[in-house]
This record gives sequence, structure tokens and C-alpha cells, in this order.
Amino acid sequence: MGLAKLLQANAHHGAIPPFKRNLVLREFLPSQGISHQAMSRAALDFMVFGESYFLRNRNAFGQVLQLEHLPAINMRVKVGGGFAMLMPDGTRVEFDQEEVEHVFNYDVQQNIYGIPDYLGGLQALLLNESATLFRRRYYNNGAHVGYIFYSNDPNMSEEDEEELQAQIGNSKGVGNFRSMFVNIPGGAEKAIQIIPVGDFQSKDDLEKVKNITRNDIIAAWRMNPALAGIIPENSGGFGDIEKIDRVYTNNEIRPICQMFNQVNDSLRADRRIAWREPSNEEKSAG
Repeated sequence: MGLAKLLQANAHHGAIPPFKRNLVLREFLPSQGISHQAMSRAALDFMVFGESYFLRNRNAFGQVLQLEHLPAINMRVKVGGGFAMLMPDGTRVEFDQEEVEHVFNYDVQQNIYGIPDYLGGLQALLLNESATLFRRRYYNNGAHVGYIFYSNDPNMSEEDEEELQAQIGNSKGVGNFRSMFVNIPGGAEKAIQIIPVGDFQSKDDLEKVKNITRNDIIAAWRMNPALAGIIPENSGGFGDIEKIDRVYTNNEIRPICQMFNQVNDSLRADRRIAWREPSNEEKSAG
């Protein structure tokens, strides 16, 4: 559930999984065995969780009629073999080992569940989210926290202090950046001072943090900047986008497609398939 919620934490992290899913679907040929919708959901599960699950729907003779997508976020591997799907009402749907096809990204520490490739960029992702939330709070506060309104003038009356407190308090929220007039008859120089404690924006720290963490995020996803929606800072850009797309598809997307080919291999080994791909002659005849 934590990995699923992180999709809303950052613009790039949320957009890259469906983009890679779309590239996988570009290579996919729908059939009677698996629909475009089922493959779309399974591919997105694989990008986010590093694993996908398919249910083998069989007829009365044990032949596989169709593969149905099972949501990876609810699936668990049983200790004694087989699978279980956790339902919202707290119940479990049990599946035998041969009923479910489990496609997962191998992990060197365990071979039960798959893991996504971007886990090394989670800290950069969370830092990027924190920087964005800090900016939002900074503006929503209105008074732009980090300033001390300091006065050491003995001529300031209690009524003047209360009036200043009220004006500072009212300057928060919608009325930020209001001008304030203060008149202290006989007041000394620097009787009133504004002492900044910290200003995130003035030092350009936000832009640095956002840019550095953004680069870490797209690196963790192994996404080319030209395909990640990043605006190039140089006039030359990132180069020929069609060449970049071809290279990225060959090096990143097609190996993922090959991992899903295990489904075809396991179904061929089953030898009880109720559907088949049309031959070239049948395709030509329509």
C-alpha cells in the first residue's frame, strides 16, 4: 500500500509507470487468451510492485480459456504453496499453485515476491515531496515563517504592542505581503527590527533540491530525460527523440516483455489450452 500511495508523491514518479506500461502495450498483441485491458493492468502492477498475477480460467475439461488479471496489491504467496487474495471485507480467496501465473522481478534476497527497480530512489522521492510540501506550507502560512518582529523601544505602549500583534496575526493567509505602517514618537534607531530566521526560497534551495531529487528519481526508473517530460536546459535539447525511443525500447521495454513471455511458455507446457493463435494463412484470409 505504501508503494501505491507514493505514486501521488511526485509528478515524475507518478507519470513514469503508466508511460512504461504504454510502451509495453505497444509491443503487445491481444488475443482470445488475454485481453488488452488485462495486460494493461498487469503491466502497471509490474512497474509499480515488480510483479504481476494472472488467473488461469479453465473450462470443465481443465483447458485454459482465458487469463484474468489479479491485483498484485492484494495477492499473497502461501507458505505451503498456492496463493491467496486478500479481500476488502477481511476474507481470503484461495488459489492452487497451478491456477495462478506469477510474473515477478527477481530479488537476490528472496524468491517469493518481486520488487520494483526504483527502490533505491525512494529517499530522493520523499525528499522531493517534502520540499514541495514545505513550499506549500510556506505560502499558505502567509506571514512566511522565519521572521521575528523585534522591538526594544521603551516608548511603545501596551496598546501599540497589541495593535502590532493584531496586524501581524491578520497578515497570515490570504492577506500576505501586506504593508504595515508603524509610528513610534521619539523611538530610537532600530527600535523595530525584522530578523529573518530562515528563508527557503531566497537561497534557491528549493530549486536545487527539486532538480537533484528529480534526476535521482528518473535515474532510479532508468528513464531517459527526453522521455520523462523534462524541459532541456540547453538550446540543443536531448537529441533525436525517435532514436532515443528506439534505443530505450530495445534496452528497457523489450526485456520486460520477455519476462511476460513466461506466461506463453507455461501455457504451452500446460498443453490444455482451449484457444490458439491464428496461423498466417488464417490472418491473411481475415
